[in-house]
Amino acid sequence: MTALRIDGKAFAATLAAALGAEIAASASGGVVPGLAVVLVGDDPASAIYVANKERTAKQLGFHSVGHRLPASAGEAEVLALVRALNADPAIDGILVQLPLPKGIDARRIIDAIDPAKDVDGLTAVNAGRLVLGEAGLVPCTPLGCLLLLDAFGGPLAGAHAVVIGRSNLVGKPIAQLLLQRDCTVTMAHSRTRDLPAVVRGADIVIAAVGRPEMVRGSWIKPGAVVIDVGINRLPAPPDGKGRIVGDVAYAEAAEVARAITPVPGGVGPMTIACLLRNTWQACRTRRGLSAAGP
Repeated sequence: MTALRIDGKAFAATLAAALGAEIAASASGGVVPGLAVVLVGDDPASAIYVANKERTAKQLGFHSVGHRLPASAGEAEVLALVRALNADPAIDGILVQLPLPKGIDARRIIDAIDPAKDVDGLTAVNAGRLVLGEAGLVPCTPLGCLLLLDAFGGPLAGAHAVVIGRSNLVGKPIAQLLLQRDCTVTMAHSRTRDLPAVVRGADIVIAAVGRPEMVRGSWIKPGAVVIDVGINRLPAPPDGKGRIVGDVAYAEAAEVARAITPVPGGVGPMTIACLLRNTWQACRTRRGLSAAGP
């Protein structure tokens, strides 16, 4: 068996195109979604992520505003900016890029965001809504995983899903989303006893543990669907280039699974698409419009 390669990049492009068309249509009526991205410090990876988000937002017709603060900025300064954005009627979504520099309480900053503008879905309010099954903004990467599963994973109801990783960013929220879709969910992590045996029982594997190629092909149940959220940069050997790999040994797993996301090109592109989807949702909700959209 050779697994279907789930092309997240192409899927995200299709989602973005539909989103752009809807926003273009709404602009004639004066409705333009606004996204503010806050970057504190000079982390190179964060700077690249933020630039990609801002560029894509502008391409799709968003009102996109970037705020850059130096690494020396204090917590009070970041909080003041977030509160100003909360009060800005032109801004529907606020994203504070993580990680934040040392000395700034990320939890305090995130929870200062108006939940109606929390397009990363990370405030305690939106996390609580997710657990309770209430309407709210959902974290972008888990939402992207769910959309890929809807498109390529087959029926979810009754499936046994194993989530490897228990972070607030991915593991916990994707588990809640799968429970809402009537999956039987097992939460696992790097300290789970006999983790390979646990994973072998899964119809769906979500790997978000942050360890390069930890999940081996021998762990995968034949015909399972594998969603690899990991992004790990391996150091370059003396005679070659470094490479980026996921948490799953792709070549091994692809020989067993029914479908699998590659790294890069799988879940990653979906995160930005879902951020913009969330911003459009927040825009419509704040204006009392219907929830229709891609």
